[in-house]
Amino acid sequence: MTIQLDCYYSLSSPWAYFAGPQLQDIVRRHKVKLVLKPYDFQAVIPKTGGVPIRTRPEPRRTYHDEELARWGQYLGMPIVTQPAHYPRYEVQDKDWNKYAGWMVIAAQQQGLDAFVLSHALLRALWAEERDTSRPEVRIAIADENGYDGKALHALEKAPAVLQQYQAYSDEAERLGVFGAPTFIIGGTTERFWGQDRLFFVDRALERLRG
Repeated sequence: MTIQLDCYYSLSSPWAYFAGPQLQDIVRRHKVKLVLKPYDFQAVIPKTGGVPIRTRPEPRRTYHDEELARWGQYLGMPIVTQPAHYPRYEVQDKDWNKYAGWMVIAAQQQGLDAFVLSHALLRALWAEERDTSRPEVRIAIADENGYDGKALHALEKAPAVLQQYQAYSDEAERLGVFGAPTFIIGGTTERFWGQDRLFFVDRALERLRG
């Protein structure tokens, strides 16, 4: 029986970006079914106890930058700690980080492996200084990675996609998800929050495989 690994996250999370290579390796080795579950971070987090970066005091924000730099160096992954297109203090477009999530859901609903697209969108924001809130940028990133960008963009606001996004958000709230990425294995309720907890995800999957 194939084990499912759910990943609740936002397409604006640098930690979800850092998780990419480790997560891909875990999925490959354990042969699990990865289900990417972008959720409405801004709506869920205040209800479950998370603290968005832009609401933190300045010392916490600067420490966040220091941690990003450390993890980027440790993992050998490029990172811009204050990317040009991440709204650090004020958000003009409340849906700015939803569009990319909707594109990932659209790809998944089409039966495509959405992981590559997801990681490329995260990398574009956090390492390449690209504005993933712009449709032409998302389309280009999808095309660059072997997807039909225009077709996926056309589905971003399809009822089935928006309903799935809301369902993932409702699940995240019900399960007590308060950060991104958060991993849950096989329909259980045990949460693994953060890319630095993938070691424990790996161990849990090893136990399940016997």
